[in-house]
Amino acid sequence: MAEDPQNQPPAPEAPALAEEVVVGVVPDAPQATETLAAGKELPPPPEAAGEDGPKGAEAEAGAEEKIVKASRFASFKEETNVVGELPEAQRKALDELKRLVREALSKREFSAQPSQPPPKEGEKKGEDKEEAKASAEEPPKPEAEVVAEVQPPAPAEEAEAVFMHGIDREGHPVCYNVYGEFQDKELYQKAFGDEEKRKKFLKWRIQFLERSLRKLDMRPSGVSTVVQVIDLKNSPGLLRRELRQTTGQALHILQDNYPEFVAKQVFINVPWWYLAYNRMISPFLTQRTKSKFVFASPSRTAETLFKYIAPEQVPAQYGGLSMEAEQEFTAAEPATGVTIKPASKHTVEFPVTETCLLVWEAKVVGCDVSYGAEFVPSTEGSYTVIVQKTRKITPADEPIICGRFKAGEPGKVVLTVDNQSSRRKTLLYRSKTKDCSEDQCPC
Repeated sequence: MAEDPQNQPPAPEAPALAEEVVVGVVPDAPQATETLAAGKELPPPPEAAGEDGPKGAEAEAGAEEKIVKASRFASFKEETNVVGELPEAQRKALDELKRLVREALSKREFSAQPSQPPPKEGEKKGEDKEEAKASAEEPPKPEAEVVAEVQPPAPAEEAEAVFMHGIDREGHPVCYNVYGEFQDKELYQKAFGDEEKRKKFLKWRIQFLERSLRKLDMRPSGVSTVVQVIDLKNSPGLLRRELRQTTGQALHILQDNYPEFVAKQVFINVPWWYLAYNRMISPFLTQRTKSKFVFASPSRTAETLFKYIAPEQVPAQYGGLSMEAEQEFTAAEPATGVTIKPASKHTVEFPVTETCLLVWEAKVVGCDVSYGAEFVPSTEGSYTVIVQKTRKITPADEPIICGRFKAGEPGKVVLTVDNQSSRRKTLLYRSKTKDCSEDQCPC
């Protein structure tokens, strides 16, 4: 008996409609999913696929409009670590890194070589004779080859423009970039005078970064990023085309070959024109990139650095207590910091309970204060001893105030800092005692 064509179920067209609903109309997707999960058949479409009607045209137009809106919103993406979503340049850099790691693993460069069993007595003598014969026949290496194997040192002037110094509070190595050094015309011409010099400087800059990256710990729990501090004091600015182009090339090379190796970029001594320039380019940066940038004006440079780097790790020229010369204290010995209000005095006391040698370091960020030190005995009727006369501290004086006093009785050493300026000052200090007998005391 022939079947009635009107009673045939429109099953083949239902899945296609369900897909359109999921993609085009997001709110209807859960209902379609629940219907399929319950095992119920989808209701037949209101109109056949080939028929045109006002309802079908309106639904189609609405779906297309929603798809267009979704595609617009999907174009605004944040940075990602998913390999499939990385830019082409970063994917190539990642593939190159994987290849180098595989080669190193195949050569056992990441693991200790397995111990070989000791050779027998006869074999050992034969090997020693062969090695001695080979070393005697091998000609000595020319001096040029020996020099080529060593990494070329940086020029003295350029080494002051870029250098590594200390770590931040989270253990990241800190790299300082001092653009003010290129204000010197002679140095600027030496580094950027022609194309060959610019290529040489760019090569040295990348080599410097690569030597710094070798010190990182690439294990999951290790420190694998660095902190960049960019000093813009006396910077030549954006008008120096050669410096701007070379800096841009270095930035592109670092981003393409060393992505995500910078934990934070701290810009210090920032002039007004750089802040204006940053405001113009800020809308073109992603939120993740902008979160790595920190800007500090000249008056807040030391304060900003101390938020991320401990004062004992900050170089003395930036307000810290660290110097290249030999010091009585190390970076592992922490310092105390206090704020001195305008037109006020502050005293620091170092107690002494026995005969010893007291050593201390002090630094006032911003200077322009008066400083003095004296020893006050605990015994009544004893005289106060002036250790360091009160004097004015200016930026031209020594970067760090160092003092020492041999105490022969209990008491305390009192440091007095008088801030008569209209600005607050930051005082850093630390002290320690040392055993000192009469014959070995340097006082």
